[in-house]
Amino acid sequence: MTPANTVVFDDAAALARGVAQWLLEKAGSVERPFSICLSGGTTPRHLYGLLASPDFVADFPWNRVHWFWGDERWVPHDHPRSNYRMVKEAMLDHAPVPSGNVHPVPFDATSAPRAAAQLYDRALRAAVGQSGKRLFDVTFLGLGDDGHTASLFPNSPALNERVAWACAAPGPDHETRITLTYPALENSEDTAFLVAGAGKGPALAAVWRGADLPAARLKPAGTLHWFLDQAAADAASRAAP
Repeated sequence: MTPANTVVFDDAAALARGVAQWLLEKAGSVERPFSICLSGGTTPRHLYGLLASPDFVADFPWNRVHWFWGDERWVPHDHPRSNYRMVKEAMLDHAPVPSGNVHPVPFDATSAPRAAAQLYDRALRAAVGQSGKRLFDVTFLGLGDDGHTASLFPNSPALNERVAWACAAPGPDHETRITLTYPALENSEDTAFLVAGAGKGPALAAVWRGADLPAARLKPAGTLHWFLDQAAADAASRAAP
C-alpha cells in the first residue's frame, strides 16, 4: 500500500530536519535559479525555521532560490493567518534572502481575490518564461484531515480548473483563498507531501488507496515524495482496509 519514495521519520522534528537536508542537497546540486513552492502549516513552519537556523543557513544557496506560495488566505500579508507572514517570521526574516526572490500572492484590499489570482497566474508564467523547465523545482504540500491539499478542498470549483494556474476559491469556513491549481502544482520536478501526526492517518490511507479526494487527484509531472513521521505512518497503516 505504501507508495514509492516514502520516507518515515521518528517524529515531526526529525521529519523537518530530514527534509531540510534533502532540500539543501537538491538546491545545492544545480547552479541555476531554483524555484520552491511553499505550503502552510505547522510541519512546514518547522522546516522553514530550520533552513534559517545555524545548522543550515550558511550552506543554503539563498541568492538563487526563488520562493512561491501554493495557497494563501485573502488577508493582508501581516495578518496572523497569512501563510506569507508565517514563512516570513519562520525563515525570511532570519536568512539572507534577496527581496527579488520572494514572490507572495498579492493582496490589495481595494481589489478582488479574482484579480489577485490573475496577477499571480501571470507572475508564475513569467517565472517559467522561455526556459523550457518546469514551473517549480520543488513543491511542498500538506494533507488536510479531509484530504485537501493547498486550498483545493472537496467539492471546490477549483478542482475543475485546468487552464488558470491560480484561482480564487472558498475555504470550508467560507474564507476566500487564492490557490494554485492542479496544472501549476503538478508542474514540478519534485513534489513532496509533508505529513505528521496520527490525526492524518485516515486521510493518508484514503489518498493512498485512490479515494476521490483532492490530494489523490494530484498527478505530478515529476517525482512524488511522501515524507511522514512515525505517528502518521502507523495511523495510516491502522486505517488501511
